[in-house]
Amino acid sequence: MLFALLVGLGGRHVAPVPLGIHGRWHVIFDDEFTGSALDTNKWSTGWYGSGVTGPVNVRKESQCYAPSQVAVQAGELDLSLIARTETCNTGSGTITRPYLSGIVTTNGKFAYTYGYLEARVWLPGAGTVADWPAIWGVGQNWPTDGELDVVEGIGGKVCWHFHDAVADPGTCVRRRYTGGWHTFGANWERGVVTWYYDGVRIGRARAGITGKPMYLVLDLAASISRPVEAPASLRVRYVRVWQH
Repeated sequence: MLFALLVGLGGRHVAPVPLGIHGRWHVIFDDEFTGSALDTNKWSTGWYGSGVTGPVNVRKESQCYAPSQVAVQAGELDLSLIARTETCNTGSGTITRPYLSGIVTTNGKFAYTYGYLEARVWLPGAGTVADWPAIWGVGQNWPTDGELDVVEGIGGKVCWHFHDAVADPGTCVRRRYTGGWHTFGANWERGVVTWYYDGVRIGRARAGITGKPMYLVLDLAASISRPVEAPASLRVRYVRVWQH
């Protein structure tokens, strides 16, 4: 299958290609999570800090992030949300939150400008998406440099968006994507982003598409304003980025 790991055919190794998109591609980032620990050459835990850190959005998220909630095992990355009161540093002070979860980013280690970002993911929840999982890219100067949400669970729905300083085109989809492995991807080109879920094109945005480098973020947040399911896990088999 196209989303399989590198395979040998007649002595030749065939590199993986984006699911559902034809063309000549080369991989510029790839983590298959086959080891027993997070590859710290590629990823860091925490949000702009080390140890136990604050959430991405202090006003909207009810968790702290901790390295203890990040695990690589059985060929996958697990980001786990639990109910546990924790105090964390936001950079401008400390806060206390009733949940603890996991986040990984490539900030300072990998960023890309244009290309195809794809991840093989098992979203938390049954029927509807639990909590606030996301696979996304973001520039250093948010929102001016842009934010590309490949897949994001919002209010139980699976959604895609692109954010910049003046626009946030995107929507949520009707199809169910919980209870199994699914492949989520976004092809970021100059002036346009096209989203593919399980190899099927599901959306396109042209408004406000930025062209600054973005690093990768994988996280499982808990919303302040919506019901929280804990324990819960965001599971990821691989993350890949290609360019032409």
